[in-house]
Parts: sequence; C-alpha cells; structure tokens
Amino acid sequence: MPNNNSAGLAPDAPFARRLAYYRKRAGKSRAVLGGLVGRSDSWVKGLETGRLSLPRLPMLIRLADALGLDDLADLVGDQRLPRAAYTKHAHESLDEVRSSLATYPVGDADAPVPASVLAGRVEQAWRLWHTEKHERGAVAGRLPGLITDARAAVRAASGSERREASRQLAQVYHLAQLFTTFQPAPELVYLTSDRAMHAATDADDPAAIAGAAWYLNHVWRDAGEAADARVELARDVAGMLRPETDARQRSLFSLMHLAIALSHAKVGREGDAWRHHDEADRAARRLPPGYAHPWLMIGRGMVDHYAVTMYLDLQKPGMALRAASKIDPAAIPSRTRQSRYLVEVARAHHREGDNVAAVHLMRKAEGISADTFAFSLFARSMVAEMLPNPPATVADDVRDLARSLALIV
Repeated sequence: MPNNNSAGLAPDAPFARRLAYYRKRAGKSRAVLGGLVGRSDSWVKGLETGRLSLPRLPMLIRLADALGLDDLADLVGDQRLPRAAYTKHAHESLDEVRSSLATYPVGDADAPVPASVLAGRVEQAWRLWHTEKHERGAVAGRLPGLITDARAAVRAASGSERREASRQLAQVYHLAQLFTTFQPAPELVYLTSDRAMHAATDADDPAAIAGAAWYLNHVWRDAGEAADARVELARDVAGMLRPETDARQRSLFSLMHLAIALSHAKVGREGDAWRHHDEADRAARRLPPGYAHPWLMIGRGMVDHYAVTMYLDLQKPGMALRAASKIDPAAIPSRTRQSRYLVEVARAHHREGDNVAAVHLMRKAEGISADTFAFSLFARSMVAEMLPNPPATVADDVRDLARSLALIV
C-alpha cells in the first residue's frame, strides 16, 4: 500500500495529484523534474493536469527516483498498472537470433563468403525488411546465417576486402537491432548497436559510421540517456561527411542533423531541435526528386514525417496533426516506416482525445505492416488504455487491435 505519510495527500489521490504533491514536497520545479528525467516542463505539466496519461513503467521508475521515493506505489497509489501495456512479447525466432549473437567462433571459416556476395545478401534482407508486411518473420531466418558469415568474412579478409566486409557486418547488426527492438531483450539492442559502430569504424567509412550513429542515437534516445553524447556523436559524424559530393553523402548529412533534432526535441530543447531540423530539411531538398537512401530510407519525406515525432516529444500534439495533414503516408518508401508513422499520428489524435481517429489510423498501420504494429509500444499503450471502455463506434476495432497486440486472447 502507498506510504502516505502526509495529510496533504488523500489515500485515493490519482497519479496526477500525487506527482504534483511529491514534486512540490521535493522542492523541484516542473522544469527541474523534467530535466532530471529527460523531458520538458510542459510534459510534467501535462501529467499533473491529467492531459497526458500514465507514463510507461521505466519512466515511472525514473520519476520516483528523481523525487526520492523508495516505493513506486507512493507515486501511482491505487491506480492499476495494466501489465500488457508495459511489457513486450517475443518473436518466435528471438531465441535463435539471440543464440547467433551470443556465439563467438574463433576458428577460421572453411570457405568464407566473399564480401561482394555478402553485400547482395544484405541488400536482399533490407529489401525484405522494408517491403514485407511481416518484416521480422521475413528476415528472421536469414539473420543467423548473415551474422555468422559476415563475421567470418571480416576475420578472413584483409585490406579493401576486409573494409567492405566490415561495412556489411555493420548493416547485419543494424538489421539484428531492428529485429530485437521492442522485444524482451534490451541487452541485445544495446549489444547490436555497439557492435555495429565497431564494425563501421573498422570499415573506416564515414557513410557506414553515419548509419551506425543513427541507430545508436535511437537506442539512447529511446532509453532517455546520453543526450549530450548522442548529439556530439551525430555532430562529429556530420563533419566527416561530404554532402556536396553525391546524393548518398547528402542524405546522410541530412540524417545526422535529423538525429540531433530528435535528440533535442526529446529533452525539450525546442529551438535547437527545429534549428537542426531545418538543416536536415535544407540538405534533403537538394536530393534528386524521389531519392531515398537504399537502406536507411532517408529522403525529403522522412525529414517531414519525423517532424510529427518532434512535435509529440515537445508536447504539441495539435501541431503534430497540422504537420501530418501535409504528408502522404504512401509516399514513404518503406512499409515499416509507413506503419510507424501512422502510429505516431494516431498518438497525436489520442493525445487530443480523438480515439476514433486514433483507432482508424492504427488499423491502417496494422494493415501496412502487421509486425511493426504488433511490436509498437505506443500502440499497446493506447489500445490498453481504451480497452476497458472503448468508443462505442469502434469498440469491435479496439478489441481486434487488442488481439493483434496480444493484449487479450
């Protein structure tokens, strides 16, 4: 039971009131508390006024720690934490991929795969990831072999052949990171992102390092950690690129500034966030019409659709919807990115109290990429929140989505 040791807080007080009470008792302003957990003062205000719903469990733990609370129940009181909204389900191939990542062959391969052949296999895996409705299932059977063969190719090669094999190994780790993300295997997400950066630096290729920096930024941003370090990394890599030389370098330069913009938005640094988004946009506008990086998919459309994420992180869902009204999801050249984007727009509608629109967009997201939707923590959180009392006009849809997300059987 909550340890309410003050008459200033009723035993049945809701989370919003509890957060405000313990923040004031700790003598912290909203800006200070937000800064301690990597969020803005407007985000804290949204929680305290009830405009924003209960955060996910990792953030609740961080809030309790920042407020000096030993018992999480002090913060949430009697409010029920729906387990399904805070846990993740595992893909049936997770153990096989985990095993391949945890294997460390040290002997020489009998017949290492040439780097050029490996590159073709990696390119095919990326194509499956971006075009299949069940992208995790499409690449799951290929990942263990790619991990083994790419490692062997790096060990066996030398000179330019080794650098090319290292480039491909970095991309294999990127795919493994994407596969393991949003599953109950956070250690694998950290492992693959770190190994990818090592492989990219071994390749001594700024383009490969830029890809690794992008995915490493995702890991730390999602964890709410290392804000300054991830900005510095992206800035350093941007300085290594030569955007005036070709479209690929220009797209990666745009990507690095987008990474910086997203990092700033995550911690509420709005001015810095939009300054770097503008820099990313300027570079993207100079790309050939319709261009997208072959596996990172960075192009003009990606810069636009991440503006929606930035507005959401800056606690401006209305502005997110305004930005989304100008974006055609079908123009995003990747099923996974389309689906993720639609969930982001659904999140904006949910924040604005329009759950019917949120449900409609989540159904579209599921139709485009069932895997991306099934492993979306934001979708799980929204549907779990609606499930006890769904809008009557979409009640059946909410229950169908809940089944897709394994919230109900």
